[in-house]
Amino acid sequence: MSVPFQTAVVTGASRGFGRAIAAALVAREVGVVGIARDENDLRAVRDELGPRFTAVAADATDETLTQEVVREHRPGLLVLNAGVVPHMAPVHEQTWETFSRNWNADTRHVFTWTRAALREPLAPGSVVVSLSSGAVLGGSPLSGGYASAKAAIRYLRGYAAEESRRAGLDVRFHVLLPDMTPSGGIGAVAVDGYAARQGVDRDTFVASREQPILTPDQVAAAVLDVAENRDSDAEYRVAGAGLRPIG
Repeated sequence: MSVPFQTAVVTGASRGFGRAIAAALVAREVGVVGIARDENDLRAVRDELGPRFTAVAADATDETLTQEVVREHRPGLLVLNAGVVPHMAPVHEQTWETFSRNWNADTRHVFTWTRAALREPLAPGSVVVSLSSGAVLGGSPLSGGYASAKAAIRYLRGYAAEESRRAGLDVRFHVLLPDMTPSGGIGAVAVDGYAARQGVDRDTFVASREQPILTPDQVAAAVLDVAENRDSDAEYRVAGAGLRPIG
């Protein structure tokens, strides 16, 4: 199946879900602008994926960067995946700075790119897919404000979809809520934290989770499925068993 866009922007493209998403898009002959902070990691992705991957080493929350990338590359797809590892500790052992870490990175960058998608705006038929978290559905008592920051991303999708409809922009907004997985950088830290909290080793904890365990390649496939299908639901949980529409 051919994709309905020629260029995509993927934030957090240097590792984990973002790297898998970039690779899946390049395999479909889509030009990918990959954004992440670490220049060396991005260079490794560029070496692996080839000239269809454009590396931009920058802070994905930067509004000026966002505007410049959207105006220069005119992407038909934004995949908003960037985020930071939460501080893993019970709430009474957090400070406000650690508790709000994901608000200031994950949520802020989705806000910044969503705002640009509506204000530029993106071309009719464009798609914005934001990566939230399954923690939104069940909470995450060891990761401070992580679950609430990811819940705000879910709300932002709804707000943006309504404004797109009101303005007749024909820009689609979707959100994916991936399950915890040891295959991702953030997920691996969470798995270790919750295993220790339960007094079990990592393998025992992973075996207790719903099977099969989600992989980055499955997240990438989910992004493509949603982006390519105009009849996609607005919100999905992404599990090892596949996509599950939410409410």
